[in-house]
Amino acid sequence: MAARKKRAPAKRKRTPAKRKWSAGVMQRSDALDIEHGAFAKPDARSIAMSLKRSADRSRRRKAGPFQSAMSMLNFYINRAGRNLPAARKKILNDAKIELRRLYGRA
Repeated sequence: MAARKKRAPAKRKRTPAKRKWSAGVMQRSDALDIEHGAFAKPDARSIAMSLKRSADRSRRRKAGPFQSAMSMLNFYINRAGRNLPAARKKILNDAKIELRRLYGRA
């Protein structure tokens, strides 16, 4: 009997729409309307202020402004995962602390 040659498993192709689903969540989420570039700001205070401003103005949110702002910040941190540099992660985590302070929940 001749030995059978094993075939390599077929590689799955990802469709662009499924690959960037988290970007779609950021744009179409009912959590709140976020300012463009809110998470790209250089320091924690400006990120927190931007999220607070967005949460207070948004009419699409289902929860309170603090909960909506915090959930979007956590969503961004979680979706970035291992691709987020440690320095940037620290700034975003400091933004969570600043957001709590801005809403009087520190």
